[in-house]
Amino acid sequence: MSHADPPETPSVNMAANETETETGALLAPGRAVELHLEVRFQDGFVALSTFDAEPIACTIGDGTLTPELESTLLGLAPGSETYVVAHGSELFSPYDEASIHWMERSNFPPDIEPIPGLVVAFETPGGHETSGVVLKIEADRVQVDFNHPFAGRSLTIRVRVLSVAGPEPGA
Repeated sequence: MSHADPPETPSVNMAANETETETGALLAPGRAVELHLEVRFQDGFVALSTFDAEPIACTIGDGTLTPELESTLLGLAPGSETYVVAHGSELFSPYDEASIHWMERSNFPPDIEPIPGLVVAFETPGGHETSGVVLKIEADRVQVDFNHPFAGRSLTIRVRVLSVAGPEPGA
């Protein structure tokens, strides 16, 4: 995993000191942050972006972002923008072949026609919601990949930090 600018993209990154900056607090555990996030696959497909929507508001360490993704963002200042080039299995979840399952076609709602690439929400026996990507279809069964959609993929992640607030690290 590396911090890098995608080709033909100017560098707009990063405060490196560990204290306050003229623009405010640096991103650290326990601090509230508002940021924009974009996840782009290697082929250029934008899988997720908040740049034209509401920013993500969370506290570093609250579970909104994975700890691995958070660790790449620590030390950023408000107003900074960075690109992280990484593998989704490092930042989100390892890819696991055991998470690919065949399901009976009858387990799909009648109003959903499974086609390869379709993301479908399912309820687990424990009552939690999970999603899977349809891989293959046969007459009476459907193969579904329940891995995290970013697992197993090369990613370029763009982050723009809008604000950082909260206690001093270690306070």
